[in-house]
Amino acid sequence: MKILLVYPEFPDTFWSFKHALKFIQKKAGAPPLGLLTVAAMLPPGWEKRLVDLNATSLTDPDLAWADYVFVSAMVVQRESARAVIQRCKTAGVKMVAGGPLFTMEHEHFPDVDHFVLNEAELTLPPFLADLSGGCAQRVYATSEYPDIRQTPMPLWQLANLKHYDTVSLQFSRGCPFNCDFCNVTSLLGHLPRTKTAAQIVAELDSLYALGWRKSVFFVDDNFIGNKKQIKSEVLPALIEWRKGKTGMPFSTEASINLADDPELMHLMTQAGFDTVFVGIETPNEDSLAECSKNQNKGRDLVESVKQLQRAGLQVQGGFIVGFDNDPPAVFQQQIDFIQKSGIVTAMVGLLQAPFGTRLYERMQKEGRLVNEFSGDNVDGSTNIIPRMGLEPLRDGYRKILEKIYAPQYYYERVLTFLREYQPPTIRVHLEPQYVLALWRSIYQLGFRGVERVHYWRLFFWTLFRRPRLFPLAITFAIYGFHFRQIVALHVD
Repeated sequence: MKILLVYPEFPDTFWSFKHALKFIQKKAGAPPLGLLTVAAMLPPGWEKRLVDLNATSLTDPDLAWADYVFVSAMVVQRESARAVIQRCKTAGVKMVAGGPLFTMEHEHFPDVDHFVLNEAELTLPPFLADLSGGCAQRVYATSEYPDIRQTPMPLWQLANLKHYDTVSLQFSRGCPFNCDFCNVTSLLGHLPRTKTAAQIVAELDSLYALGWRKSVFFVDDNFIGNKKQIKSEVLPALIEWRKGKTGMPFSTEASINLADDPELMHLMTQAGFDTVFVGIETPNEDSLAECSKNQNKGRDLVESVKQLQRAGLQVQGGFIVGFDNDPPAVFQQQIDFIQKSGIVTAMVGLLQAPFGTRLYERMQKEGRLVNEFSGDNVDGSTNIIPRMGLEPLRDGYRKILEKIYAPQYYYERVLTFLREYQPPTIRVHLEPQYVLALWRSIYQLGFRGVERVHYWRLFFWTLFRRPRLFPLAITFAIYGFHFRQIVALHVD
């Protein structure tokens, strides 16, 4: 059996980093972890190829070669997934689809032959058994959650790692919290299920053996969901693993209560974590209560962010406007918070209601659902009717983006962060493309860009005041270029 695994293209979004990746001559952020893991679950005698449309193209010979095409996608990849399905239908090759997009919307894709939904550890084996018996059904789904200690190591060998700047790993699935706009718990459950420390070390060993030295992103929706196991097993194992290793800084996602645990923060930085994405959402207490973001309530959120930064963790933040309890002043409040906190990578989006969430159910009951959930955090769209009115919401949203990513405000925020940040000690692996990226940034941003004055101020301030952070400062300058392109795409 010949299996072609196809990953649809991401549109030009906040997290695509397409404009930034050009500086280091990379084609995409990370290879598709889900498809590479599914590939490892297929019979070892089957032939497998990967086509990641973010890094390469899908050709007619690819389709002619395949007996089946496996497609996995997130909601934001919907349009590209539809194009892939049409290509497969035209070529007459059978399709198997899974992942979050199809788990939530499989009824919208009538041309797909088979759906393997939810988590493949449970739904793929019965499909494969029926396929071998010539009686494969159209839909395989489950309401149960698998033990991911049985999940095999991804087949990294199928991906051309030279195309990517990051590789993703997964330690856990599920989140103990229940934010009403988030579909993580509806897809993956409340109880965090974890791999063993030995599994994670083995996956890192395999990447290291392949020559990988760049960043590793732990894609857990809340890395600290099981604090006991993280502190007693996983982080000590990672600290031991890192001894004598070069490169491979880690990043992940976690809840803000990480800032309450100095021991945990110290262990994470010792293990090599230098970045954490945190869902801040809003500084408005009533809006936090509205969406059940209880872990963020009753605390000084700016100070919590600063504690993480001082501990050696760069904070990337998610922010939302459009809650029913948002006052007209919320837009300026968001700007002030982002600037004061020094969160350089600040993703701000309109409130959306994914299918399966408590917010979706509430909006449905109130007759406030409209349009289609886009899955894009910063495209300025929403699938609900906001209480403040759509136009005031969009006007305020544009104000936030135009302000926080204007060169003056963006570079000011970078400096605010660099003054606080105490980076962990990670032996750097310097690649030629990063040196070239410096020269490209000098040309593109220092001489041609609208931010020239701010770029050179950051350049020399960091070089003389915080020279150890100079590579990070240049990285932020390049990120700023990408973010401004995204703002221009969605706001102008």
